[in-house]
Parts: sequence; C-alpha cells; structure tokens
Amino acid sequence: MENYTKYKLKETDELVSLLAGKDNLFVVACNKCFKEFETIDEPDCGEFEKIAAEQGKTITGSAKFDFLCNKMHTGKKLQDLIPEGTENVVVISCGLGIQTVADLAGKPVIAASNSLNYRGHHGMALTKKSCDACAQCYLNITGGICPIVDCSKSLVNGQCGGAKNGKCEVDGEKDCAWENIYRRLEKQGRLEEFLHQPVQLRDYSKVNVKVIQEYVNSIRDNRLDGYYGGVHPSERKEYSEHIALERFPEPKTVVISMSQHLGAPANPIVQVGDTVKVGQKIGEAAGFISAPVHSSVSGTVVAVEPRMHATRGSEVMAVVIESDGKDTLHESVKPNKDLDSLTPDEIIDIVREAGIVGMGGAGFPTCVKLKPAKPVDTILLNGCECEPLLTADHRVLLEFADDIIFGLRAILKTTGAEKGLIVIEDNKPDAIELMRAKVADIEDMDVVEVRTKYPEGAEKTLIKRVMGRQVPRGGLPADVGVIVDNISTVKAISDAIRTGMPLIERVATVTGEKIQKPGNFIVKIGTSVKELIDYCGGVTDDDVMIKMGGPMMGFALSDLNVPMMKGSNGIIAIDTDQTKEQPCIKCGRCVDVCPMELSPLYFAKYADEKNWTGMKEMNIMDCVECRSCEFICSSKIPLVTKIKAGKNAIREMK
Repeated sequence: MENYTKYKLKETDELVSLLAGKDNLFVVACNKCFKEFETIDEPDCGEFEKIAAEQGKTITGSAKFDFLCNKMHTGKKLQDLIPEGTENVVVISCGLGIQTVADLAGKPVIAASNSLNYRGHHGMALTKKSCDACAQCYLNITGGICPIVDCSKSLVNGQCGGAKNGKCEVDGEKDCAWENIYRRLEKQGRLEEFLHQPVQLRDYSKVNVKVIQEYVNSIRDNRLDGYYGGVHPSERKEYSEHIALERFPEPKTVVISMSQHLGAPANPIVQVGDTVKVGQKIGEAAGFISAPVHSSVSGTVVAVEPRMHATRGSEVMAVVIESDGKDTLHESVKPNKDLDSLTPDEIIDIVREAGIVGMGGAGFPTCVKLKPAKPVDTILLNGCECEPLLTADHRVLLEFADDIIFGLRAILKTTGAEKGLIVIEDNKPDAIELMRAKVADIEDMDVVEVRTKYPEGAEKTLIKRVMGRQVPRGGLPADVGVIVDNISTVKAISDAIRTGMPLIERVATVTGEKIQKPGNFIVKIGTSVKELIDYCGGVTDDDVMIKMGGPMMGFALSDLNVPMMKGSNGIIAIDTDQTKEQPCIKCGRCVDVCPMELSPLYFAKYADEKNWTGMKEMNIMDCVECRSCEFICSSKIPLVTKIKAGKNAIREMK
C-alpha cells in the first residue's frame, strides 16, 4: 500500500544547520497516518537522535505518538513527558503535528521533517490549524504558526499593517496570524532573532494541495461540544416519532427469559402445568446483582426450558406461558402507600420486588443503583434516545410525563439527591416543551436540552456533557455524585409504586426503511419478535437486516422467534451492509470519534494477533461498545466484534 503521509526527515545538512546554537532537545515523532497499519514505531525518531548525538547535542527525552495532530490525545500525553531542562522541542511529523505541538509545548519547536507533496490528511484531526502542503515549511522561523494557512494573505515576511484589534482586515473573525507569531516569538525570547532573518521568498511552482475540506471543518467545529468524540449518523426518526403509542394485541404465548438483566439469571419458581396470573413472580433473583421475573399474562405454564436469547445468540432458561386471554391480576398487584409515607428502604424494596432494571439496554438492577456506596447530589434522567430510528422513549416522554415526574420524585427521596435533571436531545422539541411546562414549579427538577449527538445517552458521556464531571477510569457515576436512569425505567418505578405492577411490559419501536408500517407499541415481555414484525405488515423485501435495538448498538437477529425483553427498546428492519472489510489504513478516525478517548484501531490489530494483554493495557475494558468507531471506519472493520472477543478473553485471564 502506498504511504500517503508524505513527510520525511530533513536532510542531515539541513538538520545540522537547524540545530546550530540549540541544545537540550526533547524529540516528538508521529508514527504517521494513512498507511498500512503496523503496531511498530516509525524509525525517524531514532535517526534524528543519532544525528543530534553526532553534533554533541543533549537529548532530554523522546516520545512517539499516533496521530500527533489529535490535540486532545497529544495534550494529555505530552503534559507530563517534557522534562525539566528542556530548551527546545523537536517535532518529526507533517505540518499538522508540528503546529499542534507548538500550541502545547510552551517551548521553541524545531520542525525536523518536510511535508513534501503531502496529498493525504488526517481529515478529522482535532485541530483548528491545517497544513497547506506548500512543500516549503516556515514553522521553524515562525514559532510553529503557519503564515501560509493562518494569514489570510499568506504573507511570509511579516504583517501587512492592516490588522485592527488583533483581527485580520480581510476576515474580521480571524486573528492576525502575524500578531500571534510575534507574541509567541517574544514569549520564547526569539523575536530579535526573527527580525534579523533574511527576507523569505515563496516558490509558487511548488505543489500546493488543499487538504482540509469544508465538510471536515464543520465536523471539527462540533467535535468537542460537550464531550470528546461521537458521531452524527442519519437519525431517521421521522418513520415513527409522530405515531402515538398503541397497545400491542395480547400474545397467545409468551416466552419469558430468566436472564433479562445484568448479573445472575433468575431461578424459575414455577413448573409445567402451573396456573399463573399477571404480575405473579415466576423467577426469583439469584443474587445481589440479579432481578426477579414476573408473568406478563395469565394462563398456564407449558414449558420451563432453555430457549433462544435474542442478544446472547444462545439458549438460556425461560418460562413459556400459554395465555388464557383473561389478563387476571395476581393478588400481589396492588397500590403501595403514598410516596410521602414510604421510606427510602421501602421504595428500594418495591423496586427490587418489581424486577425493575435499566431499560435503556444495559439491564443493571435498579434497586442496586438506588443505593449507591457514595453520596449523590444529582439524578440524570436519560431522555436522549440518541440511537437512530428509535422513538420509544420519545413517546414515553410525551404520553407519560406525569409518571416520569412521579418516578423522579421517588428516586430523589430514595437517594437524597438534591436535584433531578431530565436530559433530552434537541431533536425532540415537543418533549422538551412539555417536560419544561411540567417541572416549571418544581424546585428540585429541571429539563436540560442537549445538542443531538451519538452516543449522548451513554452514562459517562452524559455526565460529562451535562455536569462537566469526568467519571474515573473503571469508576461508576456515583463516584462523581451522579445516578443516571433511563426514562422508561423511571416510568416503571412509578407503576410499581402507584399500582403495584411489576415490570411486565414496556414501550418499544418497530421501525426502519424495510418495515411496511412502523409504530410505537406497549408490548408485553415475552412477546415474539416475529409477531411484532408481522403485525406491522412485515418487511418490504428479502434484502433486510433485523436488529433488536438500534442500528448502532442493536443485536442482529438470525432467528425472529425470540422474545421481547425488559431492555428491548425496539425492533428495526434496515438495509444489509454489503461492504467488505479492508485492511486498516491508519486514518485515525476511530480515535477521533471514541467518546472514551481510546484507540480502537489497536483493538482490531491486537485481536487479530490474540494479544489480549496488549488490549488490556490499551484500556479496552473502558469501551462502551457504542460502535462509533465501526460507524466511521473507512475500512469497514468489525471493530466491536473484535472488542467483545478481547473483553471475553481478558475476563477469562483472571
């Protein structure tokens, strides 16, 4: 594969000239991008150090980075690396990396490489600077600020004199590049040296390649809004967002899995032939991190046996119930005391016995979350529903607003938190308007509108976006005083307290470009996915992929005879992806979009090598499997599949 990076170390004679009168050098080298990805470092750093040593120069240290122009990652790595006594920072990279280090290092930067005929680019780099590939770099002279790109007139010998209040006379929104150059050189004690430089001439016969396109600039503008990373997949919510909730017809048979939550599967407590009622417990929690399971219909137990699990791709224990169509309530289903009369422990007991778990997909037992090990001051209700296509939580916000407020009141009382914030993305203006009206007179509740961005709804990104707090690596939201709950989960808490009904049904969206009649439904747990799709008119053709969940984090279904579960927020029918995996070209886009600030390209490479230790050292366990990296990957590498394999292997290593 051709190496598109197109920069190389300067010739020895030129380097010797650059190093004259300079010493105590810290060397930073980029491992290059847009090339065949190898998990080895580029040799340029060692070559430069050898030349510097021959000139009697002292090297205070060195560092080799991937995607040096990614300012977020480089800034974090660089801040503790440059040792005391360093006088100059030598950078071996293209112009983007040199400018990034010049912004961050706080010391004079020496550009030790040339960006000749640079035709590729790190297209989504987190930098406001860019390299114009003029093949005659001025960065050594101008303190790492490019006069070609940053000066509207591309002046190479100083400012034109037309700047007003530090802004360019050509573009009033743009800083005068030369004023910035003078200030930086003055701060570094180099201004006098610069003023005695010979006149610079620009050779316009050199290749001039515009490498940063307009669409990339618009992406960069939004890259750090709220939190690092994220993507903007096509939302496609117009299929179903306007369709009111409909109660799905009573299923004739339900298959209720004993494993619908994080932790130990529930133990079945009914037998074949038993008569059960709506809301009756049929599975007992098997541990602290577990949850009971209840019947969603009244009828007869016809099987207690392993059945296919939609998201695990294997069989797990389930209770199969044939409905009698009567919906007879179990005696245990009755309203609890008034909320004001309930103690926090009583509320937690109600939530536990109701089998309520996180309904956004994770399935963590809510009773455990409501009794955190550390004090919390804020409850975030996640109404973002950032997954494309899905509109279930949107409809819950619109049609069960009072239940949401009641559930939030219960959580505030249980946890002792001071504030409850209902967080909604700005693509749901009707829900924002309604919820703001509902909480207008409630002192400890508010609505927060956030810009639509995926994966806004992931716990850690949501906390950082709304609260400005960083959950520590390997930590929990409670470590920063926050609990995050899904909108539908809170509605289930309201039901459990006010009516005594355990979690036996949920709102789910059936949608996608391949569904005949999309809709939003109140569905009983255990209902067949196939019944849902058939009720919506089936799919439009055979070239279709069915997923439980959204297009980003959903699970592809090869068998539609699987049941809806507590975390099943939607069924989608979409186009199949016919693209084939190609070798990684090290474009770095997966690094730019990872909200957990990881390097997914290494996960793919290490997974292929079965280098599980390497994956662990790259902090793979912090990955939330949001699939942003896979979405943006130009090589269509199944990154999440490789990540899951790595996580499983690491767990088995313990």
